[in-house]
Amino acid sequence: MSVEDITKLVSSNRKFDLLVIGLQEVPKCDVAQVLQETMVETHILLCQKTMQSLQMFLFGAKSSEKYIRELKVDKHAVGGCGGIIGRKKGAIAMYINFSEIRMLFVSCHLAAHEHKVEKRNSECQHISHSLFSKNDIQYTKPADVTVWLGDLNYRLQGISSIPARKLIEENCQSKLRDKDQLLQEAEKGEVFNGYCEGTLLFKPTYKYNIGSSNYDTSYKIRVPSWTDRILFKVDHLSGLDAILSSYEALDCIGSSDHKPVRAHLCLKVHGDSA
Repeated sequence: MSVEDITKLVSSNRKFDLLVIGLQEVPKCDVAQVLQETMVETHILLCQKTMQSLQMFLFGAKSSEKYIRELKVDKHAVGGCGGIIGRKKGAIAMYINFSEIRMLFVSCHLAAHEHKVEKRNSECQHISHSLFSKNDIQYTKPADVTVWLGDLNYRLQGISSIPARKLIEENCQSKLRDKDQLLQEAEKGEVFNGYCEGTLLFKPTYKYNIGSSNYDTSYKIRVPSWTDRILFKVDHLSGLDAILSSYEALDCIGSSDHKPVRAHLCLKVHGDSA
């Protein structure tokens, strides 16, 4: 992971109050230090948490600390064998009451492989019910806004790699959306009930040859998929309106076999911007 890539990830146009970064399969390097050095002029690190190869960071504008009423962190692992055989997957969560808006951010890494749809659904449910369930870290009120982000690992189903790549090359990836497992499962009510997501206008974010914008040329020639997603839900009693002003993949970043995804969510409270 290069400093240059991290700089691209956080953007130079930082007109936001909070920035949440969720990383999966993080190499053993001090990402926090690089992020802080990159954002030192505009933002400060409010919270960070690591669970094996998952890392999550919450940054706020320099004046943000005075608006924080509550900040809690939790994590929940799924799968793995205690980290001995393979890396555990799971989620890290941060709950913050910021300027009287209760927000919950969940950064996760779910089970891989096309055929494990039901396992991914089950992991989502399990994580949702397990986070902040311990007495010592319970938050007292539900969140006004909940955001899930990360490598959710849902794949394209019912199409092989070559036809999928041909559609992407022709800039016709919209024809692949009806084959996306996450959209299929959400429509059936199996997962992410009540959540919203921006339209998948960007190319599938997995799997690439590292250092390039070419899809996997190994012997597996994996089917490109939108594994990396950001979804959000607003409590209808909160009095908030949420506008997704952008939802994009960063094709310019090449140090991973995924392309990172970024979203900008604007909240409106009683007619004011937040």
